[in-house]
Amino acid sequence: MNIIEFQSVSKAYGRQTAVREFSLDVEHGERIVLLGPSGCGKTTVLRLLAGFVAPDSGRILIDGVAVAAEGRNLKEPEERNLGMVFQDLALWPHLTVRGNLEFGLKARHVPVRERKHKVLEMLELVQMTPWLNAKPATLSGGQQQRVALARALVLQPRALLMDEPLSSLDFELNVRLRQEILRLQDRLGFTLLYVTHDREEAFDIGVRVVAISHGRIAWAGSAKDARDYFANSSTTP
Repeated sequence: MNIIEFQSVSKAYGRQTAVREFSLDVEHGERIVLLGPSGCGKTTVLRLLAGFVAPDSGRILIDGVAVAAEGRNLKEPEERNLGMVFQDLALWPHLTVRGNLEFGLKARHVPVRERKHKVLEMLELVQMTPWLNAKPATLSGGQQQRVALARALVLQPRALLMDEPLSSLDFELNVRLRQEILRLQDRLGFTLLYVTHDREEAFDIGVRVVAISHGRIAWAGSAKDARDYFANSSTTP
């Protein structure tokens, strides 16, 4: 069953069309990578799904329910239960690691004991328990990535959206965290929609790769087929 459906979705910012007649179905538990250069529309796809912007036309469905249609959002971001990891991570600097994870749980009125259990369980999964009371500024880039991932997953979202989350990291750390994301997805079974401009990152993380060009799907297929396709093509990305 599809958890996410884009049905002929378009979005423009002024005279600039970011997404054109975009259609995509995502199944429960699937790992999909949106691959393309800067400005191709892939981040706008995530923003539309998250509810940060409304489509100009087309429909977006989550679990078969329309959340956006024909120029307006039908459900606000907090009603969609989607986790988001931004490129800049957007950790709250004044809160500890515990505080960052607890923030969303408090907003959902999760009882204190359950909240504490969920936070400790998630920090153990991302191997960040010793830094429970640390502030983000005292953590390394890789540790901050783990906290951002844990903060999104502790809410048990329907799907996790990741927008170029590893782009600022050096190659070695980037590769290690790719494996960390795969480990967590295998353990927890969440649906993943991941955005990157990096082919190798896309091939490693995606089960399905969707290449986007000028707001449209230029190519889609398995990660293996994607590797072969781009190896024998001058197509960007």
